[in-house]
Amino acid sequence: MSVLRLIFNIAWFILGGFVMGLAWWLAGLLCFISIIGIPFGRSCFVIGELAFWPFGQDHISRRELTGLEDFGTGPMGMVGNIVWFLLFGIWLAIGHITHALACFITIIGIPFGIQHLKLALLSLTPIGRTVVSRA
Repeated sequence: MSVLRLIFNIAWFILGGFVMGLAWWLAGLLCFISIIGIPFGRSCFVIGELAFWPFGQDHISRRELTGLEDFGTGPMGMVGNIVWFLLFGIWLAIGHITHALACFITIIGIPFGIQHLKLALLSLTPIGRTVVSRA
């Protein structure tokens, strides 16, 4: 199964993952400009890595993972998600949806389109979420 995952990740990287991963990293660099945006920027780099190699990884709520509520999963996380959505989330989601539509043109591209839609949902509200391996 890991060979198939590797093949899908390489094809993904070539057919759109590279562009969207760079978009996430660019958003991260822009977040690092201000001191208050550093936690957002760190998350952008983690999610950018997920955007480069999504097969075999998933994102879940930190509350589900740890069973505890923290700063990002509480009310402040909701405020952070609103700010994120207005500044970067909508643009990253549009990029992922555009790539998803292009992938859905072919039958072989359907798994890639589904991954782009998952990342589009993540790009709307990433605060309080974490990336985990499926293995």
